[in-house]
Amino acid sequence: MSQQKGQQQQEAVLHVEPLGMPWRTPDPFLFCVHHDDRYPSGNERLGPTASLAGRNLGQDFDGRDGWNMYHGTVVPGFPQHPHRGFETVTVVRNGLLDHSDSLGAAARFGGGDVQWLTAGAGINHSEMFPLLKRDSPNPVELFQIWLNLPRANKLVEPHFSMLWNHVIPQYVARDEAGRTTEVTVVAGRLGDTKAPPPPPKSWAAHADADVAIWTLKLAPGARWTLPAAARGSNRMLYFFLGSGLRVAGRAIAPSHSIDLRADVDVELENGADVTELLLLQGRPIGEPVVQYGPFVMNSRQEIQQAFADYQRTGFGGWPWPSNDPVHAREEGRFARHADGRIERPA
Repeated sequence: MSQQKGQQQQEAVLHVEPLGMPWRTPDPFLFCVHHDDRYPSGNERLGPTASLAGRNLGQDFDGRDGWNMYHGTVVPGFPQHPHRGFETVTVVRNGLLDHSDSLGAAARFGGGDVQWLTAGAGINHSEMFPLLKRDSPNPVELFQIWLNLPRANKLVEPHFSMLWNHVIPQYVARDEAGRTTEVTVVAGRLGDTKAPPPPPKSWAAHADADVAIWTLKLAPGARWTLPAAARGSNRMLYFFLGSGLRVAGRAIAPSHSIDLRADVDVELENGADVTELLLLQGRPIGEPVVQYGPFVMNSRQEIQQAFADYQRTGFGGWPWPSNDPVHAREEGRFARHADGRIERPA
């Protein structure tokens, strides 16, 4: 290794800290949470067969028995709630999510599918986890990532895109010993591997935004060099599964985030077990961020206006019979958009 390259590797890791709840994120990201619930078999209402006695229903985040009801009372998940001023990127790695919203749109997706929702001027939606399997467990694992919108696009018309698992590309590298590193490219580009296009008003749609959302899976002992990104971008790695990892020569304990210098290559060396990482990267928007719950704007006045608009309009009302709708048990993966268009994975 040259002296210059060695110096760059020493400077590549800027900060390491334990993963919290939620995970800390840099501009242009606002929020990231990893839900990993080992739900039991499902009942006739698509909720858990296990007793709910003793749970703080409506606010169940204690992880009792390895799973949570979150804000759900029958089916786990997040009944109707509003958003304005940013985007949600929901990566469902295992299990299913049922989406319903104030525009009349709906979806069921999972098993590697991604929904990218531009909340823009405002949308009300629910995100429920239907437990379809009656005779076996129903694990659910997902990331929800909030990506900020620049001031110019805070109030655009709401829009969602479905990135079905078969269109999300995977980059596979092998080291000299043949050990693999697999990178799932949800957003951005890795060499010639390019993610599907993001929604048109997303910060990620800007050619110079350098937004990347990747998941990495390293085989035991695998080595791989994470290529440099643009100077001035923010770049974070989240080490959420595995027993040991070296990043630019520095030993990192599991369940830690690693703030990286973006404009240098970074050498990753895995330990004895499979390791999985999430990477979030992007050029900062660099505008004031004022957040109150589900609204993210640039000023306190705009937050007050968001509340007033929501109270007046409900961001389109709620066309569903309950606050926590789920789709029929026999329904497969699908998306029905606000214009009535229906799409299904190939």
